[in-house]
Amino acid sequence: MKRLGDVIKSLDISIPITIGTATTSTAPASAKCPICQDAGYLRRDVPVGHPSFGRIYPCECKTREQHDKLARELRDLSNLDAFLERTFADFDPTIDGVQDAYAVAQAFARDLDGWLFLHGNCGGGKTHLAVAIALDAMARHPNQRVLFAVVPDLLDHLRATFDPGNAVAYDDRFEQIRNANLLVLDDLGTENTTPWAREKLYQIFNHRYNQRLPTVVTSNQDFKRIEDRVLSRILDTRLTRYVHVDAEDYRRRRLAGQGAHGGFGSGVGARGGR
Repeated sequence: MKRLGDVIKSLDISIPITIGTATTSTAPASAKCPICQDAGYLRRDVPVGHPSFGRIYPCECKTREQHDKLARELRDLSNLDAFLERTFADFDPTIDGVQDAYAVAQAFARDLDGWLFLHGNCGGGKTHLAVAIALDAMARHPNQRVLFAVVPDLLDHLRATFDPGNAVAYDDRFEQIRNANLLVLDDLGTENTTPWAREKLYQIFNHRYNQRLPTVVTSNQDFKRIEDRVLSRILDTRLTRYVHVDAEDYRRRRLAGQGAHGGFGSGVGARGGR
């Protein structure tokens, strides 16, 4: 494996030398980045023997480029194209049992502070609200690293990185997940509870708990289905806002509406979420 410095030398790219806030370089003045002159990296002008002597550092433009690339990768991984109509505007807050969850979810989306745990029966609107939070965060903060994932699918994504042919290494993907600016995990407790799955989920939750990174979790499972170490962190009221969603299954509401009107119609029967 070649050293980064050797690779850069072979490309014949001039690495600017930073002197305080000034930069010297032989690169053309038409470069897009005035700091590194499009080299992407910088060397510090320090004497021989200094710990930074000979080392190169990514420029602000390179750091920003990498951040934006990661944000796009997580958006692709979130696969929210099928859920674009599950915004806050598409949610019906007049349904019995969802008013509190709707208000709390909107407040969380504005602040992106702490954790939010939406718990309740299947079909009550938890996923709709979780998706709405993710979509709202992406719209408000286009460069934020936002990831939405159903928990079993998230574990499948991690397992897939063990394939040598996968473009993303396991360590890279794991870091992307646990350090996302906003992580939205749907259907916690429905995953296959192997020792590996339990440990990976614990590591993700524990890291985000210690770093207090904004996290949204939904579940329709009994607490016994959630690993004790994870549940302990989720239910810490110093960090988490817990909301029980006590609404009727929207699929059954739609079915009832179909029977009464011969079609799904509009209003409550056509809105909601799981």
